[in-house]
Amino acid sequence: MSSVPSDFSASAQGPRALIVELCRLFYTQGWVSGTGGGISIRDRKAGRVYLAPSGVQKERMGEDDLFVLDEAGEVVETPANPALRQSACKPLFYNAYRMRDAGAVLHSHSLNALLATLTSEDVFRCTHLEMMKGIRGVGYHDELVVPIIENTAHECDLEREMARAMTEYPQADAVLVRRHGVYVWGRDWVEAKTQAECYDYLFGAAVRMRELGLDPARRPA
Repeated sequence: MSSVPSDFSASAQGPRALIVELCRLFYTQGWVSGTGGGISIRDRKAGRVYLAPSGVQKERMGEDDLFVLDEAGEVVETPANPALRQSACKPLFYNAYRMRDAGAVLHSHSLNALLATLTSEDVFRCTHLEMMKGIRGVGYHDELVVPIIENTAHECDLEREMARAMTEYPQADAVLVRRHGVYVWGRDWVEAKTQAECYDYLFGAAVRMRELGLDPARRPA
């Protein structure tokens, strides 16, 4: 599957406008309701990372509400509103930037993702589902595996366990958080968005299959 270059050449929008637009889209999908979830985009050429603030209504967020960080995570530009705080997801987003050279990371509070963690143990598995082909390096006949880590009271405390899961499952482009949601990344914002949508479909399909007494990880005869 082709990927759009990380210089945003497929769009007249820069990373600020893209984050605002995508957060509004994800709100309609139920991924970032109640100020939860979010997205971060990295501009490799400029060496900058764009990050939404914490505790804001994502569908009402504006371009001047974003933080701009450098590759080390230091703030280089703050929002117009000085009361805004950096997203609690920041250390988890930077896991994907540092360990996977990601160009964008999305955090979803999708109900499908949450329920998928309750129907699986240490990992989520499925096979022979068409939407698997939307995940980088995965084909219809493969087994898709996504690690699951346990939730914590504070988002930042997930950093170490997420990094451990990413080390143990180097082919995965997502990490599920039990009773919480999922982190998904890609080489750029297009791949991150595409994969987030495909993962969400697969999580929902697997939950429904289990309701019907079917094992989503079982290969068809």
